[in-house]
Amino acid sequence: MTTLIEKLAGIPTGSKLGAALKTRAEVLRLSEAAHDAVLVPRDPGGLSHALRAALAARMCRHLGSAALVAHYDGYLAHSGDADVAALAQPGGVSGDPRQDAMARHADLLTLSPRNATRGDIEALRSAGVGEPDIVRLSELAAFVNYQLRVVAGLVLLRDAS
Repeated sequence: MTTLIEKLAGIPTGSKLGAALKTRAEVLRLSEAAHDAVLVPRDPGGLSHALRAALAARMCRHLGSAALVAHYDGYLAHSGDADVAALAQPGGVSGDPRQDAMARHADLLTLSPRNATRGDIEALRSAGVGEPDIVRLSELAAFVNYQLRVVAGLVLLRDAS
């Protein structure tokens, strides 16, 4: 069975790279489970499934991954929540101070994570983002940025073979 990462990276079934990835099936399985846990958890807390999809699409747009943008835009479209759609675009705002602060933080964690400081967490708190949602946002950003890098690496390997 092809995993999401293999599909997004366009790894041909039966290729040498595909065979090599089968030796790392557990990592790919765990990555798929992490995807579901951060994108569509049973209890989304203050980050709705639509907001998660919009922020994920935004992060993917920042780093130019068309396959992942399409994937997360699909989740956003399926959610039916147009209120957060503007957040899927870099620089987009929803007009909700809490959501806009989360989008700025997702940008920071995607574009210059080394520059993140305690002050950035305080800015989230000041915008009304509670501690559990700060953790949820951090998990989302960490996973999406991991996924972006894994897919980019696999595309490079695919194209080199």
